Amino acid sequence: MSKKIVILNGSPRKAGNTAALTASFTKGAEASGNQVTEFFLGEMNLNGCKGCFGGGKNCDSPCVQKDDMDKIYPVYKEADIVVLASPLYYWTISGQLKTAFDRLFAVAECDANYRNPQKETVLIMAAEGHGFEESEYWYDRLEKHLGWKSLGKVLCGGVMKIGDIKDNKKLEDAYALGASVH
Repeated sequence: MSKKIVILNGSPRKAGNTAALTASFTKGAEASGNQVTEFFLGEMNLNGCKGCFGGGKNCDSPCVQKDDMDKIYPVYKEADIVVLASPLYYWTISGQLKTAFDRLFAVAECDANYRNPQKETVLIMAAEGHGFEESEYWYDRLEKHLGWKSLGKVLCGGVMKIGDIKDNKKLEDAYALGASVH
């Protein structure tokens, strides 16, 4: 059965190493008949969450702030799988991804009990180094707290400059993970 996948790409480099990983994942997922929509968050106008608890009044546009999150909300709500993609910045996800994910709380506010929609999820990251432990800790706790199911992680260290990922085995891993989605 075909699934709808949304990729929230928190890299500021649209042609960087994180994007190469998401492109491989997308190729695999589409080869298996899935529909993939990717948002390059660094190119979008996204404001940080105000913590106002004012969202959820209009579930078509759940946040009180009106910015490019209104492009993400409908795709996110329809998605079966959410891919969180980011370079490793100071041992965690990028600010761009954190900002967008925080703003997804407005969708939970549409539920009287603040429940998030149930999703499957994937973590994709690229880094100069290899210290993904804090990011994995965050992701694992997020998944557990939201009641989501992780389909896997692709964590590629040792890639700093754009193009360093060329011919890296992690590209094959990303493709295989995407292809495994049914």
